[in-house]
Amino acid sequence: MSVPKKTWGELKVAVGDLRHQLSGLYAMVPSNITFRSLPNGRTRIYFLPNHMNGSEVPLLFTDVSASDSTSSSSSRRLQLNQLLESNFPSTTSGLKQPSREELLMWERKRQSPSWGITSYELHSTTGKLIFPAASNLFQCLDTGFSNGRLFPTEIRINLIGAKLNPQICPSNSDLVAFINNQDIYVAHTVTGDTQRLTFAHKNTGSIVDDPLSAGIPSYVIQEEFCRYQGFWWQPTTNDDVYRIAYEEVDESEVKIYGFPTYLHNNGDIEEFRFPRAGTPNAKSTLKLLEFKVSSTCQIIDVRELEMITPLSILFPWMEYLVRVGWTPESDFIWVQLLDRKQQHLELVLISAQYFVEVSSPAVSPASFTLSPQSPSYLSNSNSPPINHLNYVKKKPLVHTLCSQESDLWINVNNLLHFFPKTKPNEVKFICVNEDTGFRHLYLYTVPLLGVANGIEEAFEATTGQVPSNGSQIPLTSGDWEVLGQQLWVDSENDLVFFLGLRENPLEKHLYVVSLRQPGEIRLLTQPGYSYNVDFSEDCKLVVMSYSNIQKLPVCEVLRLTIHDNNTVDGIHLAPVGYLMEPRMPEGEFYCPELYTHQINAGTNLYAMVFKPHNFEPGRKYPTVLHIYGGPEVQVVSNTFKGMRQLRLHMLAAQGYCVVAIDSRGSRHRGLAFEGHLRCKMGTVELADQVEVLQWLADTLEFIDMKRVGIMGWSYGGYLSLMALAHYPHIFKVSVAGAPVTNWSLYDTGYTERYMDLPEYNQQGYKKGSVLTYVNQFPDEENRLLIIHGLIDENVHFLHTSQLINLLVKAGKPYQLQVYPNERHSLRHMDASKHYETVLLSFLQNNL
Repeated sequence: MSVPKKTWGELKVAVGDLRHQLSGLYAMVPSNITFRSLPNGRTRIYFLPNHMNGSEVPLLFTDVSASDSTSSSSSRRLQLNQLLESNFPSTTSGLKQPSREELLMWERKRQSPSWGITSYELHSTTGKLIFPAASNLFQCLDTGFSNGRLFPTEIRINLIGAKLNPQICPSNSDLVAFINNQDIYVAHTVTGDTQRLTFAHKNTGSIVDDPLSAGIPSYVIQEEFCRYQGFWWQPTTNDDVYRIAYEEVDESEVKIYGFPTYLHNNGDIEEFRFPRAGTPNAKSTLKLLEFKVSSTCQIIDVRELEMITPLSILFPWMEYLVRVGWTPESDFIWVQLLDRKQQHLELVLISAQYFVEVSSPAVSPASFTLSPQSPSYLSNSNSPPINHLNYVKKKPLVHTLCSQESDLWINVNNLLHFFPKTKPNEVKFICVNEDTGFRHLYLYTVPLLGVANGIEEAFEATTGQVPSNGSQIPLTSGDWEVLGQQLWVDSENDLVFFLGLRENPLEKHLYVVSLRQPGEIRLLTQPGYSYNVDFSEDCKLVVMSYSNIQKLPVCEVLRLTIHDNNTVDGIHLAPVGYLMEPRMPEGEFYCPELYTHQINAGTNLYAMVFKPHNFEPGRKYPTVLHIYGGPEVQVVSNTFKGMRQLRLHMLAAQGYCVVAIDSRGSRHRGLAFEGHLRCKMGTVELADQVEVLQWLADTLEFIDMKRVGIMGWSYGGYLSLMALAHYPHIFKVSVAGAPVTNWSLYDTGYTERYMDLPEYNQQGYKKGSVLTYVNQFPDEENRLLIIHGLIDENVHFLHTSQLINLLVKAGKPYQLQVYPNERHSLRHMDASKHYETVLLSFLQNNL
C-alpha cells in the first residue's frame, strides 16, 4: 500500500510536530552530582539537570537529614531547590556569544552549548561555589542555612578571553586557578588579586609562532583519552607554600590545518593543529608551580619548577601523559604514561622534591647520595650534563609502581585509588588491568625502595607487573568487565564499590567487594535495569539513576548502612527519596525490543528494533539500519531510549522499522571481542551487521529486505559508505554523516590504537579506506547522501571532499548536504531540524 509523499513544507512541519510529540521522552537525569555535609547531620546534594539543546541549565540541590530513610520499597519525592538566581549572567555582564575555546571544549566533552552552567566547582568544607558562565567566572557562598536563591558575583578578573577549567585550591577556598589564553592564572577571590603563573603562550595571534600552552591538554588527550584538565592543586600543604602540578604542551611539530568559518559571517579561516596518523604528536612536560599568599592576600613569590630530568628522558618510550594526580599525603605526584602504540602503560610516582627551580643552578650535591648510572640532562642550559640517578636523596624520588602490557591495546580508564600510607616506605593502591582479557580490579602493595637500591631498582618494575617484592591481589575476576569511569572506597570498612557488567553485558550494575575477602562480590542493584551511581565521600549516601528499555529513568537517593563490616552481606541500602520519580511517557509511546543472535562465528550479538508506529501484522516495512559499529561505543543496552535517540523514534513514527546492532569490536565485551577490529577496521563489523540483519528479517518477517537503508554518523558514517560499496545488493540507500573516508587523515590517538601506525599496516589502511572502493559504488542515482559540517575539526571536511573528488572522476552519483556553521555534531537547532527534514525527504523519495 503506497503512502502519499509529503512536500518539503509538509516534512518540515512534521519534524516540528514530531519533536513536540516526542518531548515526553525527555527525562531530567541529574549529572555533576556532589555531596556536602551540613550541620545537624544533614547532607546537601548538588546537581545539574540535563537540558534541551541551547536552554539554560540551573544548579539544583536537595537536603537529606540523618533521619531520612525508610525500610519500605517506596520513597517520597525530595524537595528540589534552585540554588542560584537564574538571570545572573545577563544582569552581571550581558549575554555573550560563547568563545571559540568554550565551543571547542564543549565539543570535546560532547556537551550542548548552554547559556547556563555546564560545570561547577564546590569546596565542600566552606560551601564556596565557582563556575564559568558567559566566558567569566562567578562565585557564591552557600552557608547551608538557607533555601533561598543565591545571587553569584563575578570574580574581578581583568583579563580578555574565556576563563576555563576553574579549580578551587583544596587547602584555601579563597584561591582559584584557571586557564586564560592557554596559560594558568590564579586569583584571590576576596581581594581580586590575579597573577599569571605560566608564560608558555605568547598570544602573538599566530598559531605558527605560538606552539606552547600550559594547563590545558592537547586535542588528542582530550578527544581520545578523555582528560580535559591540565593542572592539579596539591591536596594539602604543611607549610605556607601552595603548589600546582601542571602539563606544558609543545605542539611545534604538529601540522596546522585551516578551515573556512562562517560563524560570524566574516569568512575567516580557523586554524588548528591536528596530528594525523603517523605524524608527530604534541609533546608533554610535567612541571610544578609554587607561590605564597601575603598577609594582605596578595599572591607572591611565584616559582616555576621542572623535573631534574624530564619524563621524556626518564621514559624515552613515553608518548602520552594520560592521567595525573597527587597521592593523599601530597608528597608524590602520580602519572600514567602510555607508549605510541598504546600497548605499554606505567604508573609512576614522582616526589615533589624531584622538581627544581627553572632559573636555579644545579641541585647541590651535598643534599644527595651519589649513585652513578647512564647519563641524563637537566633542562637548565647553564648546568652541566648530570645523571638523574646521580642525585638520590635519603629516600628515592621516582618509582615505577606497576605496568601493563597488551598485544592489542590498553584501554585507559579512571580506576585508580591510593590509600593513605600506614607504612612510610610502602604504597597501597587499587588499579585495574586487562591481563585476563577483561578489565578487573587489583589491590597492589608496593614498597618504596631505599637508598641502597636507589631509583635504578624501582625502574625494574617496567619489565613486569609489580616489583619483585610487591604484591598484586585480584579483587574481581571473570568473563565480564568492570566499568572504567569511577570507583568508591570506604576505607573505614575496607569496602570497594564499583559498576560492572557481571549479570549481563546490556546492564550496568553496582557491586561491592571487601578488601578483607577479595573475590567475594555482591550485587547491590536489581537485575532488569541498568544503573549509574554517585557516592558521598563517606559512602553513606548513594544517588542512583536507573532505567530499562521500557521504563523512563528514575533517580533515587538511598542511605547505605553496614551491619557487619567483615562481610559484604552486612550492607543494606534504604530508600530516602526521589530526585526524579517513576513516570510514564506523555502521549502514545513505542518502546524498542531487544534481541540476541549467535552469529556463525559462535559469538552472541545484540540488536534493538523499533517497530513502525503504524505497525500491522503481516506487512513488510521499509527498514533503516542505524549503525555506529566502531570501538568505544555500545548502542544496544537495556536502558531507556530517550531524546538521544530522537531521530530513531522519529523514523519509527514516520513508518520505518529501525534496527541497531552491536557488532564485534564494540564496547563492554572484553579485549578479545573488541580486538576483532585490530588493524582491519571496516571489515568484520559490517559482515556482522549484515548477518544479524538478515536473521532479524527471517525471524520477525516484517522487515522488507528489498527496502533497507543504512545511516550513521562519524564511524557510523564511515560504515554507511563502506556498506553501500560492499553490500549494494543489501542496502538500497546510504546516509553518511561526518564520515571518515581515509584513516590516514584521522588523528593519531584513535587511529593508531586500532590500526597501528600507517608504516606498519599499509595494507590495513588501504583496505580500510572508503577511497579504495569508489568504483564499487552504484551507478544509480539517489542512493547516496553525505552530510558534513564544514568546520568539523574532528573528522575534517577533507574526508568528504576527497571522496567526492574520486566519485566525480569515477562518474558516480551522490548527494551532499553541507552545514557551514557546524562542527562534528549538529549543535544548532535550525541545523538539526533541517537535517531531519533532509533525512525524511531522502528516505521517503528513495527508500
